Amino acid sequence: MNAATLPPSTPPAARARPRSRQRLWDQVSIYLPVLLMALLAAASYWLLRATPEALEPPPERPVTHEPDYFMQRFSVKVFDASGALRSEVFGAEARHHPDTDTVEIDNARIRSVGVGGQLTTATARRVVSNAEQTAFTLEGDAVVIREPSRPGTADAVPRLEFRGEFIQVFTAPERVVSDRPVLLVRGNDRLQADTLDYQGGDVRVATLTGRVRATLAPR
Repeated sequence: MNAATLPPSTPPAARARPRSRQRLWDQVSIYLPVLLMALLAAASYWLLRATPEALEPPPERPVTHEPDYFMQRFSVKVFDASGALRSEVFGAEARHHPDTDTVEIDNARIRSVGVGGQLTTATARRVVSNAEQTAFTLEGDAVVIREPSRPGTADAVPRLEFRGEFIQVFTAPERVVSDRPVLLVRGNDRLQADTLDYQGGDVRVATLTGRVRATLAPR
C-alpha cells in the first residue's frame, strides 16, 4: 500500500505576514485623509508665504499749476444741444492747467456765436479760457470785434471793436470788461478810457471811466 503524498504545510510566520500587511494598510487608510489635509495645509501656507504682497496704491499727487497736456496748431469747436456752433478756438499752442481747469493759448483767435447768431471774434498774443469756453482773458494786442446785427432796423446794432492790452470777454451773458486803457470803436465813433464795462445782449450799455476821450462822427 502506497502512502498518499501530502502537500507541504505553510509555516505560521508566512501566514502571519499577509495579515500584518493588511492591518498596516488598514491603519494607513484610517489616517490617510488626515495626512492629505496636513499636506494641503502646508502647501497653502507655503503658497501664501511665497505670494508677493499686493502693491499699495500710490499716494495721490497734489494738483498743481504744471500743465498736464499740450496742443499745437489746433482748433477746438463747441456746439450746443441742437448741434449749432457756439464757439471755435484756434491757437499756435495751448497748455491745460489742472489746478484751475483753464487753457492758456498762444497767438489765439476765437470765434463766438451768440444766441441770436451774433458773431464775435477775438485775437491776442495770449488767451486764458475756462473749461466751458465762456470766459476769455486776452493779453497783448487784444482785439475784440462784434459784427453788426439787425442792420436796417430800428434796433440795429453797429459794429463794435475793442482794443487794448488786457480785455476780458464773457459769452454768457455777453460782456466785455477791462481795467486798463482801452479803445472802443462804435461804427464811426471812437472812445478811449482807462476802464471799460460793456454789457451786450438786450442791455447794450458801455460804461467808460477814468480819462475818457471821445470822437463822435456827425449823424
